[in-house]
Amino acid sequence: MSKTTWNVDNLHSEVLFKVKHLVISTVTGSFKSFSGYATTEGDQFENAAIEFSIDANSVDTGQPGRDEHLRAADFFETEEHPQFKFTSTSFKKAKGDVYNLLGNLTIKGITKEVELEAEYGGTEKDNYGNIKVGFEVTGTIDRKEFGVTFNSLTETGGLALGEKIKLVANIQLAKQA
Repeated sequence: MSKTTWNVDNLHSEVLFKVKHLVISTVTGSFKSFSGYATTEGDQFENAAIEFSIDANSVDTGQPGRDEHLRAADFFETEEHPQFKFTSTSFKKAKGDVYNLLGNLTIKGITKEVELEAEYGGTEKDNYGNIKVGFEVTGTIDRKEFGVTFNSLTETGGLALGEKIKLVANIQLAKQA
């Protein structure tokens, strides 16, 4: 069987993160610049090899001052570490349309294995004859494990920022001709 490459369609994809603020509400942000691809045997995604990178400077929470702080040394240190990278080590069907996605995530030069869930949304041909597939990838990481440790305390002694980061990536892939 031949190898097939599927490229991320940035116009129809998004990468979001969610973090608790003051333990009472959730702040959502996104990354506007990212790229990636999957390599499969034919059109079967089981055992796909996946590479994905995010431009850390493209962080967008809707608040320019907060975004600047996220790029700084307290958080992402984008001058030294401009990219987050993910390389899969396993992509296996769990049940139905859900896959377990294991891989190595690198943030701020620190690489850790993470486990994510990828839900297959379907395959369609677009108006131009391109074959597309969709996945929603979700998971949670501990930001401290990647050296993102900045925090402050509230008046009551609680943490201002949650340490668990929820990741949600709605990814559309286009089959390379």
